[in-house]
Amino acid sequence: MKDPAVLLYTGDFLTGCTGLTMEERGQYITLLCLQHQCGHLSEKTIRLSLGSVSVDVMNKFQQDSEGLYFNQRMDVEIEKRTQFVETRRNNGRLGGRPPKPTGKPIGKPNEEPLGVPNENGNRNDNDIKNRRRKPFKKPTIEEVRNFFKENGYDPNVGEQKWHYYNDADWYDSHGNPVLNWKQKMRSVWFRDEFKIKPAFIMP
Repeated sequence: MKDPAVLLYTGDFLTGCTGLTMEERGQYITLLCLQHQCGHLSEKTIRLSLGSVSVDVMNKFQQDSEGLYFNQRMDVEIEKRTQFVETRRNNGRLGGRPPKPTGKPIGKPNEEPLGVPNENGNRNDNDIKNRRRKPFKKPTIEEVRNFFKENGYDPNVGEQKWHYYNDADWYDSHGNPVLNWKQKMRSVWFRDEFKIKPAFIMP
């Protein structure tokens, strides 16, 4: 059964609609809903659903290897929702969420170097976070979008990467703190596949 819902971050949506007319916003949200329900969209599906679509709206979508159009952020949210539902389903099969432990732990916790798992495979999160010694100012989503755009890369990809790091409190996939977000974006995410593509205009 198709999942009927996906998270919509209203603040991010309104930010992403900056510069769009009300008609274009309607086109944008309609295409996002179609992508959620139908998957990546063909040019024919877009034309039959909306007729002509503005260039500014289509700039928020990119093409996959089969030439179908998709919004990368929507793909991310669909995947996150799928994982969330699957986790809840697995918990249900196991009888629900396990009860919280009671009582106080016996003995001292294992002490390990920064970021190194103890014998139980657990990391000391406080030690990992202490590695960020310099003050770090988290960028806004608009700052990251503009940074990508000014360097010739898709600002929608910048928006998606902002969420990627912001959800992790600005630590990368290796557990290392992001000390310079511009350097991180430039070195990891400035790829040819994310460069701004020529505007798509429907007849």
